[in-house]
Amino acid sequence: MVSEAPPFWWTKADWRAWTLSPVSFLYGRIAGYRMANAKRASVPVPVICIGNFTVGGAGKTPTALTIARAAKARGLKPGFLSRGYGGSLDVTTVVDPEHHRAVAVGDEPLLLAREALTVISRRRVEGAKRLVKEGADLIIMDDGFQSARLAIDYALLVIDATRGLGNGHIVPGGPVRAPIRQQLRYATALLKVGAGTAADQIVRIAARAAKPYFTASLKVATGNELAGERVLAFAGIADPSKFFRTVESIGCEIAVRRSFGDHEHLTEDEIDDILATAERDGLTIVTTSKDFVRLAGHNGKARQLAERCVVIEVEMAFEDHLAPNLIITRAIDACRERRMKEKTAA
Repeated sequence: MVSEAPPFWWTKADWRAWTLSPVSFLYGRIAGYRMANAKRASVPVPVICIGNFTVGGAGKTPTALTIARAAKARGLKPGFLSRGYGGSLDVTTVVDPEHHRAVAVGDEPLLLAREALTVISRRRVEGAKRLVKEGADLIIMDDGFQSARLAIDYALLVIDATRGLGNGHIVPGGPVRAPIRQQLRYATALLKVGAGTAADQIVRIAARAAKPYFTASLKVATGNELAGERVLAFAGIADPSKFFRTVESIGCEIAVRRSFGDHEHLTEDEIDDILATAERDGLTIVTTSKDFVRLAGHNGKARQLAERCVVIEVEMAFEDHLAPNLIITRAIDACRERRMKEKTAA
């Protein structure tokens, strides 16, 4: 399953966005109503949701991983809850990174499962209960903020400082998932990622709504040894240009770029093209961790490409290194308050 946002979503609103505005208005009304009125189920452990305002990547998965590491350092047992987007399994499943493949469980859950207990479920409440049953004492939702299925104790909305809200229109005229003010009402805090200015307006709106915000950047964890090399870089993520900038930031010369749709599984022809081009021009092949796990576990051409790839790993670095611990503490406190209210009401 491929998720590829139309390019016009990320430029100034044009005739396409305005033509679709009646549909966007209706979509926004429905999404906003659902967020405001849906009955949210409760689980007995803190729930942190890492979401964003828009469709597409903003750094949710690296953020979730950073918070999980902070939780583990505190002696907690975090569990990731994911919908398993891009995977074929439609039953609630504990992800095993040694046996599952991305085609079954999705690429992001495989990355998460390397770090901590991970459950995929199309039904988020069922998935959360499975995590509790498996021993998780803190749930980290990777996405799902707008689904309004589960009681959330801390909602951290990640926003890319370069892309911001795109053209600012709601789906399908733009990338925004629901009316911004409605989303802010249920957000606990914002995380601005990167050094651009595209997120500044929403940060100011959040500040006026008394919502705190953190700042962070994606740092290269592996791949720095490639400085000075000529490479073929390929990426099937929401914003491939972000990956290409990262590759250039470590001193690589990108001789060939290949962009694919988010979560896209490469065809044999596409793999052949990458391998042949790299061989012909003497290029090192570099890619993202998400793209790599989609190749892992396969045979044939996919295996050949996986063996040739150098993965450029990135991690989310909060400007305030105490921020992940603060988020976890606030979530634990909010959960305690939520549970007390539930007991009182009962």
